[in-house]
Amino acid sequence: MKLWLKVRRPVIFGGLVLVFFLLQCTIFPSLQLGGVKPDLLIILTVATGIIRGKKDGVLVGFFSGLLIDIQFGEILGFYALIYLVIGYAIGWSKQFFFDEELKLPLILVFFGDFAYGIIIYVLRFLLRSEFHFVYYLNRIIIPQVIYTTIAALAFYPLIRLINRKLEEEEKRSASRFV
Repeated sequence: MKLWLKVRRPVIFGGLVLVFFLLQCTIFPSLQLGGVKPDLLIILTVATGIIRGKKDGVLVGFFSGLLIDIQFGEILGFYALIYLVIGYAIGWSKQFFFDEELKLPLILVFFGDFAYGIIIYVLRFLLRSEFHFVYYLNRIIIPQVIYTTIAALAFYPLIRLINRKLEEEEKRSASRFV
């Protein structure tokens, strides 16, 4: 029983990474608008960073990016590093976060996805001398950021609810042992 208490959160968040990855790769391609789909793994990484802090944001971000690397990447670790950095950067906001507030998480999802788009542009296109930034910004980055932020309206409360249930169970089990 004690072992389950220690591994429950990593197992559940690992399951969330896998479920969000599967949703992003199977169902959401059919929900594309204008050739873009929401990035559920960014939502999960940002939400985890906001709710749990830097350490958990980094872990969720790393494993989210690693799944993308394994499935779609040309270089193993490329997306893992990008998601890891986003999880770490967003994790700093935990000290400013109030649990019932929804504006800050949506703003951070917006900026996290925007940063992701800019990093991808710089590392995949700009370094190959493809200088079509305005086109990439208008056709890919901004629509995806908007779509991801709208999707966060549905998925962020779910992640917050799961975390709240885990915290309540951890508090109950801790009070039993004291």
